[in-house]
Amino acid sequence: MQAKDGSGKQSGRTFTEAARRAQIVEAAIEVIAEHGLPNASFAKIAQEAGLSSTGMISYHFRGKNDLIREVADEIVRVSSEFVVSKLRREAGFTAPLRAYFAANLALLDEYPTHQRALTSIVANARPDDPQTLGLIEKVTEIARSQEEWLREGQRAGEFRAFDPAIMALAIRSARDAAVARAADDPDFDAAACARELADLFERATRK
Repeated sequence: MQAKDGSGKQSGRTFTEAARRAQIVEAAIEVIAEHGLPNASFAKIAQEAGLSSTGMISYHFRGKNDLIREVADEIVRVSSEFVVSKLRREAGFTAPLRAYFAANLALLDEYPTHQRALTSIVANARPDDPQTLGLIEKVTEIARSQEEWLREGQRAGEFRAFDPAIMALAIRSARDAAVARAADDPDFDAAACARELADLFERATRK
């Protein structure tokens, strides 16, 4: 029996093959988060996944770029679904802004290695690397969506006048800095950080 991809279409793989690929992707996330992208060898990933050899990885992926592309896709998918599910509960614009930080910082507790792995991929990959092309498109799409959402808040009279592109950049930068801090500080309080950032940007955007 064939597995289905995220769109519900037949992927051409059996459920066993799909499960093995998912196992390898999860192992790669753990290895990248712990050792960084440059040191994420197939040998380490195979060991993390409990595979007998790196040949199992080569069987399912056409090379490291192919694997890293799927790792990035999986991290973005999981992160987006988690955050969006939290934002849908809030009405208006100020409440979702606060929920954005709460959800993104809660994501660190729920998936602690995902964001560290993604940060390493972005930091170490060149813009022309195949695995980053799709990721750049996704990040750009998210940025544009955030900017448009801020404009809607301005048109609704809930946000003051400001440059939505710059404000969206500041919001994402604050979130990324919190992710980096969480990776280095074992005592990092994600919930407290979310409240502080929410207070800061509520004051920065409100009319």
